[in-house]
Amino acid sequence: MNPPTLLNHPFDAHTSLSKLILTHYDLLMVITRFGIPLGFGDKSVDEVCRANGVDTNTLLAVVNMLTTQSDTISEELLQEISAESLIAYLQRSHHYFLDYKLPNLRGDLFTAVEEGSPEVAALIHRFYDAYVEEVHKHMGYEDEVLFPYVHRLLKGDCDKGYSIDEFESRHDHIEMKITDLKNILIKYYQSMGDYALTNVLHELFTTESDLMWHNHIEDCLFVPIIKQIEETLQASNRHA
Repeated sequence: MNPPTLLNHPFDAHTSLSKLILTHYDLLMVITRFGIPLGFGDKSVDEVCRANGVDTNTLLAVVNMLTTQSDTISEELLQEISAESLIAYLQRSHHYFLDYKLPNLRGDLFTAVEEGSPEVAALIHRFYDAYVEEVHKHMGYEDEVLFPYVHRLLKGDCDKGYSIDEFESRHDHIEMKITDLKNILIKYYQSMGDYALTNVLHELFTTESDLMWHNHIEDCLFVPIIKQIEETLQASNRHA
């Protein structure tokens, strides 16, 4: 997903969702990852969210963080966001990358380089598969450790052996590692001049951007929300 056109004003619940997408087509991926199907006519963001069981404030927080390219959110807005809804969005994003985007990109990449140098093609195969394995580990940790921790937190279980700080300290930006693969293809792989390789390169650029914004939402929206929940629960336990 490319960064949407930079806006200086946020969308609100009364914005027509179809108009939003027609203006910022990259937000299609955001809507899909919230589990919202197409075919919503001229309904507003709030109407569509309510019809699909999606928290309106959470969707707007994600959309506005992307379209304004901000990296902060007010304490007041944080309190209006549903951690459960945001986790569902992040989990669907993981499913998209791991089960759809990266496997399809692998097939296109391997097809594009199969007629070139066997040695370089083998290097590209190994590099890509190693990268995908890293993405699986990165997102697997979140699915298996982080999100279950947050679900326990939301039930009032304050885990003294873990906190969001631990996740924050180890959260690497996996999208940056695609740069090496792009450099190999651009600088060292001699293609036949057809569209296959340039199309794959374009997909690598968009995947890199999509992963970057995915991590941005985790760092700048998800982490602050969970910190706020932790602090509230800890304060409640101290006064219990």
